[in-house]
Amino acid sequence: MTHKMRFQEAVDITLLTCTFNRCRDLREMLETALAQQTQGAFTFEVVVVDNNSTDQTRQTVQSFIDAGHDNVRYIFESRQGKSYALNTGLEAARGWIYTIADDDFLLPHDWLLKIFQAFRDHPEVSCVSGKVLPHWEAEPPSWLTQKHWSVIAMADYGDEPFYADAERQICLLACSFKTADVRAVGGYSTALGVSKDMIGGTEDLEVLQRLWKAGRKGIYLPHIYFYHKVGAGRLTKRYHRRWHTGHGRFYAIMRDEDFERSKARLFDVPSHLYRQAMGHAWGWLRQTLARDEAEAFWHECQLRFCWGFFQQRRAEYAAQRERGALAEALRFARSLLSSRTGRSGEAETPKK
Repeated sequence: MTHKMRFQEAVDITLLTCTFNRCRDLREMLETALAQQTQGAFTFEVVVVDNNSTDQTRQTVQSFIDAGHDNVRYIFESRQGKSYALNTGLEAARGWIYTIADDDFLLPHDWLLKIFQAFRDHPEVSCVSGKVLPHWEAEPPSWLTQKHWSVIAMADYGDEPFYADAERQICLLACSFKTADVRAVGGYSTALGVSKDMIGGTEDLEVLQRLWKAGRKGIYLPHIYFYHKVGAGRLTKRYHRRWHTGHGRFYAIMRDEDFERSKARLFDVPSHLYRQAMGHAWGWLRQTLARDEAEAFWHECQLRFCWGFFQQRRAEYAAQRERGALAEALRFARSLLSSRTGRSGEAETPKK
């Protein structure tokens, strides 16, 4: 059987990796990916989508192909942004399941086997996820409590399985999906994906929300886990501030229905976000005076989210030039007086 013919065959799982200029991490991840133990239960391929890298990414992938790993494929995607790369990989996937593995993951040898068994045991779900645990490459600072894990893409929802769906919209990180179900809801939004200039994207959360709206559900299984490298660059307050500001911008672009439901709006920002910003400002001051660095910085990060959201919406509002600032403020005051209710039904600042 020729190499080309093997590529045309279907497999059970596509391990999808989107990468940009991290060929050293990519090599280590591929080594753990190709060491997966199948026990003869399933077949898998590794699809690497190179999102415009200028380092040795292509040569790194080619070295594995040349070594005889004919289940490895290389695809180049010139449009910058992770969502473009994800959609390209989704289109090329030959597995009825695909699982996202970033280039800085370290995978236990039975990771794919557990994922495959989970889909067999739970045919009712569209996606499966578990724990994402840190592989520290530098000493974490004392303020980096689990509240700050979303920034470094860590997740641990405890040791009990649960379903995620329209009633419990948890952002399951590094999911594995039924390929057909994600294709059916349209893949990933290219407006929400991270790129070399923007971090804090929401493309993963938004595709889950579309699955929930389509009546699909996912499952969290704590026995499924892997390790995610956390480099020194992600352990700085500067990085966390930048991430939360970017996350706020992406959330404003996403226009999540639950988050947007305040009737009163100022510059197209829901009124509850102004109240939350004031609450976090007070929390930051209180915890700063109490010298609780971790809690004070958490409140600051929530303020950064609000600021990113405000910036994006104010820019959109200014571009539309619907009305002047004074007229908008008067309209906002009238809408507050007329609504007066709704506080209990308004969304909180999202926790990814």
